[in-house]
Amino acid sequence: MKKNDIICPIRKANPYRRMMKATKEHRVVPNLLNRQFKQGVPGKVLLTDITYLYYGKGMKAYLSAIKDGSTGEILAYHLSDRITLDLATDTLKKLKKNKNFMKAKDALIHSDQGVHYTSPIFQKAVKKLGLRHSMSRRGNCWDNAPQESFFGHLKDEASIKACTTLDELKKEIKQYIIYYNHYRYQWNLKKMTPVQYRDHLLKTA
Repeated sequence: MKKNDIICPIRKANPYRRMMKATKEHRVVPNLLNRQFKQGVPGKVLLTDITYLYYGKGMKAYLSAIKDGSTGEILAYHLSDRITLDLATDTLKKLKKNKNFMKAKDALIHSDQGVHYTSPIFQKAVKKLGLRHSMSRRGNCWDNAPQESFFGHLKDEASIKACTTLDELKKEIKQYIIYYNHYRYQWNLKKMTPVQYRDHLLKTA
């Protein structure tokens, strides 16, 4: 093969399968949320998901985010050029560090059935934060619609494709999330921003 310049293509290992092997047994949990996104209590319903972002000349990054279902506020996020388990677990670590996050009684975090969320490592981290875990039904994007909606707005409104490096993309995402949380007024939040609506709910509780 070397003599005749013949190359044998080797298929890259599937990162999801590699992750599943490395983290032992994966487990799906019930849909406790059942689309009851807005419960009028900040810190009670947390929604999480991962999306891809194309930027520059064919480059790809992955964004993990946690959104408050009642207020619409993005409580934590993590951006990476790798779709490893750390993408989800580092987002939980950032949630823990968020001083504005106040966990409500019986709080839960809702995700899809992706390999990141069925991982025992992620589920252990969820329990450590004192959260219950809920999952969408298989192949049903409506079970986590508000999080999907945020990703849609982000891709439409942020200047993602104009970024040429991962650092540029990180700055753009940070600026957009600050704008989204503090300055983007929303009709379904009584024409308030997510942060204003969170404060409004806490005052009227």
